[in-house]
Amino acid sequence: MRFADYFGRAFSSVSASQFPWLKLFRESAVAKIADVPVSHVSEAVYKASVDWINHRSNEALGTFVVWSLDCIFADLASQQLGSKGPKKAGQQASSKSQVAIFLVLAMVLRRKPDVLINLLPNLSENSKYQGQDKLTVIIWMVVQACQGDLAVGLYLWAHHILPVLGGKSGSNPQSRDLVLQLVERILAVPKARGILVNNAVRKGERLVPPVALDLLLHVAFPASSARVKATERFEAIYPLLKDVALAGSPGSKAMKQVALQIQTLTVKTAGEGIPSLSEEASSIFIWCLVQNPDCYKQWDKIYEDNIEANVAILRKLSENWKEISSKHSSLQPLGETLKSFRQKNEKVLSGGGDVTRQGLFKEADKYCKVILGRVSSGHGCVKIVVFTIAVLAVGAAVVSPKH
Repeated sequence: MRFADYFGRAFSSVSASQFPWLKLFRESAVAKIADVPVSHVSEAVYKASVDWINHRSNEALGTFVVWSLDCIFADLASQQLGSKGPKKAGQQASSKSQVAIFLVLAMVLRRKPDVLINLLPNLSENSKYQGQDKLTVIIWMVVQACQGDLAVGLYLWAHHILPVLGGKSGSNPQSRDLVLQLVERILAVPKARGILVNNAVRKGERLVPPVALDLLLHVAFPASSARVKATERFEAIYPLLKDVALAGSPGSKAMKQVALQIQTLTVKTAGEGIPSLSEEASSIFIWCLVQNPDCYKQWDKIYEDNIEANVAILRKLSENWKEISSKHSSLQPLGETLKSFRQKNEKVLSGGGDVTRQGLFKEADKYCKVILGRVSSGHGCVKIVVFTIAVLAVGAAVVSPKH
């Protein structure tokens, strides 16, 4: 607090009219407010300050961040109240030290970005830190954390900023624009792809968790053509974010667990009846099968309850067989699963019932037959190749001279 007081005294002559932060944040792009007010401090002062901050505990810094945010939002409430009626004497004065609070807060977040990771879960659940004007401040804070660690910035965006689009304010064009501006800034950093993909898992947690990937699917492949500009911007960033969401060591325990989680979400998404969304969700679902054999067992369990999605997935498997089959180390689990599907299909089709549902099972069975034929053919080819290699190996052993 004494550290903050030092800057408070240093900037005491700066009036609210000279630092109209609320107006600036409301009317400016994220890129324009990123260095406010740090750009007004000399490099020597900045370096000495962050060196000092580096020796403080995360707990102490976390307490300070919350205090700073409360001060900023108290000033926000004061300004909003003042704009609706006569201004009281104390309201304008409270803004005089705001520049110092923003400055010290920015330096703390740039030097110790992890502090914000520890705080945002609680802030996200507290209504006093929510709202359009407050979102701008939270995004400004995440931008500061990005300066210290780009991976932390994406983590904060995917875990706490992106979910805004799934809430009540998700349809607000301003909110969507702010959410997009932040991630576009993160992804535009030089070598961002390498940094983010190589650090896709941070302290055991994914930068882009399965639930965030599912939300990204819905905003990048929406049901309607409304908000075209926002949709196009999400489509542009989706491929890189998808790569981060799916990055990891193939076959590892962590990746197997992630595959099961993603599969559970994408099977629902694939069945929503939106062609482009279903196509992409099916592709990710098939990726899960390659990552973890247990995904076949889970697929078998959820097959009947998600028949519309499974028609889309089986169609995708059939149409892209050559590319997809080459990624499977063994086709045996797929073959066994398809045989199980055929038994389920036969049971449903012989039992009568809803015509539409019967039609879906009939279509699914058609794809099952086609793929099973290819699996059997592929399995036969593998046997021939293995046999040929064995024969050649024996022949080589016979003709090779003994030493």
